[in-house]
Amino acid sequence: MKKFNEVKELVAALEADADKFYNKANSAAGTRVRKGMQDLKNLAQTIRLEIQETKNKG
Repeated sequence: MKKFNEVKELVAALEADADKFYNKANSAAGTRVRKGMQDLKNLAQTIRLEIQETKNKG
């Protein structure tokens, strides 16, 4: 559950930069959002693997 909370925190942290990119055309904010999305993808994959491992054990 800890990693799931990390996902929620990461999405919340990206919200301000997403707003800057989409509403204020700040390209640096777009770069930060892209990096954050890559981190989110990696974290989601880690969660998926943990869930699969736990499911297979049980």
